[in-house]
Amino acid sequence: MSWTGGTFGSAATCVLAPNADLMTLDGTNTWVLSSGSRSLVIDPGPSIESHLAAVSDVGQDVVGVLLTHHHLDHSEAAKEFAERHGCGVRALDPAFRLGSEGLGAGDVVTVGDLEVHVVATPGHTADSLSFVLPSESAVLTGDTVLGRGTTVVAHPDGSLGAYLDSLDRLHALCDSQGIGSIWPGHGPVIDDALGALDYYIAHRRTRLEQVRDAVATLPPSDDLARRVVEVVYADVDPVLWGAAELSVRAQLAHLESS
Repeated sequence: MSWTGGTFGSAATCVLAPNADLMTLDGTNTWVLSSGSRSLVIDPGPSIESHLAAVSDVGQDVVGVLLTHHHLDHSEAAKEFAERHGCGVRALDPAFRLGSEGLGAGDVVTVGDLEVHVVATPGHTADSLSFVLPSESAVLTGDTVLGRGTTVVAHPDGSLGAYLDSLDRLHALCDSQGIGSIWPGHGPVIDDALGALDYYIAHRRTRLEQVRDAVATLPPSDDLARRVVEVVYADVDPVLWGAAELSVRAQLAHLESS
């Protein structure tokens, strides 16, 4: 079933960007969070005029833009979009901000009666953040958890150890706060947050053991990561092996440091 975005809960609309490919799945999910007549926009996405116009139509009085991380399919249009609406861009990485306000773990951003709680979830990238909406029992995960498939740990910026810690952090948070839904940066909404996180955690640990086993059987090589990909990801479309190699490099670095 194809994913087209839509309205979720009482406060959220997902506007799907027209940038579908192997890495972005159906495209980037731009989330508009509204309370009354005011809105926050999460990840304006690529600089495509039709997309930015569609986002503006949903969030007419935009008071702020938040970024889950710096990858261009999420951040490229952030400053451009914010300037149109006369607001700032808040991000963990100062290079992607517009205005003086940053964004980090423990921050609470409000729009009307809606609260957005910021959680540090590094791993996919060093600057990855997730946003919890307690009133919606939902968490926006950017690329930390996708709506379909699994994400890339983008070595060397991304770190497997940090990513595993982030998955554990999200799992504990969802369990303790009754968070039932994941609103991801790509792919459809997930209605079983704990089930998805259980799968992600198990998948990563299984892959790590597969990489460990592959390394034990392969001869020394300057191209070890690619050799491991050919063994561990043999059942994956080779078109995706470049992305898989980033994750394998993160796994090898994790094994070397542990």
